[in-house]
Amino acid sequence: MPTASLAKGTAVRARLPLSGLLALSTAAFTAVMTELLPAGLLPRMAPALGVPESRVGFLVTGYAIASFLAAIPLTALLRGLPRRRVLLGTLVGFACCNAVTALSSSYPLTFTARLAAGVMGGTMWAMLAGYAARMVPVERRGRAIAIVLAGITLALSLGVPAGTVVADAVGWRPAFAGLAALALLLVVWVRARVPGFPGEPRGARRPLGRVAALPGLAAVLSVTLLLLLGHQVMYTYVAPFAEHAGVGRTGLVLMVFGVATVAGIWTVGALIDAHLRRTLLCALALIGAALLALGLYADRPAVLLISVALWGAAFGGAPTLIQTALVDASGPADADVATSLQTTVYNAGIAGGSLTGGLVLDGAGAGALPWTALPLVAAALTVVALGRRRGFPALRSPDDVHS
Repeated sequence: MPTASLAKGTAVRARLPLSGLLALSTAAFTAVMTELLPAGLLPRMAPALGVPESRVGFLVTGYAIASFLAAIPLTALLRGLPRRRVLLGTLVGFACCNAVTALSSSYPLTFTARLAAGVMGGTMWAMLAGYAARMVPVERRGRAIAIVLAGITLALSLGVPAGTVVADAVGWRPAFAGLAALALLLVVWVRARVPGFPGEPRGARRPLGRVAALPGLAAVLSVTLLLLLGHQVMYTYVAPFAEHAGVGRTGLVLMVFGVATVAGIWTVGALIDAHLRRTLLCALALIGAALLALGLYADRPAVLLISVALWGAAFGGAPTLIQTALVDASGPADADVATSLQTTVYNAGIAGGSLTGGLVLDGAGAGALPWTALPLVAAALTVVALGRRRGFPALRSPDDVHS
């Protein structure tokens, strides 16, 4: 009887705090929607703000730059505060910034609100994975992070297209007002279902340089950079590549990619805790195989769509795998600082990949894009394959990772 009670208690302790994790996932969804929604609303926002569409596009650029610049310094500044208080503050900030965007007819005011929203985003991204890791036992860490980061995938594959449809039906201002309302509802949800954790005492805080020097962290950050560089070379210019391949329906290609990412994040959630390294190796190899097929046979529509589906499925789960490896290397106590480094590297990969792809497109044409991306993804695969001892251990157990 005591043994049965002990087993029952262990099962209860191992159960995922699903409501709290879904609240964090919805926070990630809200941040991505706030960042990217203007990209789908350029023709509608431009007349209301009295600027050309290109200037509305800068609202996305400004958000990304503010997020890039704020992640590390703000995370370091706020790491002593209670974690839930910081999270609630970012949600209130998102609500205010989206409300201002919904009401403003002034481009400078809207741009300022977007910069402030980017600061909120940089702060939030640095803490979500670490927060999820603290909420569960180490053996459930990967699945918890997968649930939280699924909010990103859902925003990209479903949220932004749905937001654009809503804006077509009722206007772009109600779309941003809805995001503001969602952020306020999240404040209530987080207060009710997400546990509070203390900040780091001043004497116990590991300096930024020592966090960056933790074993395995450099390998994980390198894989992040290489993968994002390779991915963005292709993804940013998928429209001209589809035209080059003779498939004029870019929307169909993006829909296939988006649906596949949902399947990828679900698959990774089932495998990550037991087989993180193996699953990441398979994901990177699958992306490489898809790029090879795109380079060789893109002129065949069936091959193009199948390759894009494989690319989307593999990439959909890859960020979760890399993020979990990062938290394993840093430990939950230093995860916020480590993730702020990764946020900066992630944005650098997006910017660098987009720039590289643009140069290749202008110089060699769309057909050269897969051959530019493939060596970068192959390099990421090599780092993981060689990182058995640091960054990407073969086994993940409480003894193998920081707890």
